[in-house]
Amino acid sequence: METEVTLYVGIGRLEVQMPESRSLKAKRSHTRSLVERIRSRHQVLITEIDHQNLPQRAALAICAFSADPVDVESRLRRVERTIDENWSGYILSWNVEILQV
Repeated sequence: METEVTLYVGIGRLEVQMPESRSLKAKRSHTRSLVERIRSRHQVLITEIDHQNLPQRAALAICAFSADPVDVESRLRRVERTIDENWSGYILSWNVEILQV
């Protein structure tokens, strides 16, 4: 008989602004370095989800999965610290929700 494992999904939505960015190419350069840093340091999924056509704004979704809700919350907090330490533009919002699946 199989036991069912509870899964927790943490979803972070990050909105950032880059006032110095004058083109989509410059924006991609800024956001790509942040995305790669987060991917290499944390076990999370990350993708741009909104404002793809605006050169000075980006919205990113960051997702973490685990059977332990404390692990999910801890990883997303570490992601938040990485963003705070490495982002040179403005952080407009950072919202986190943890769901039990």
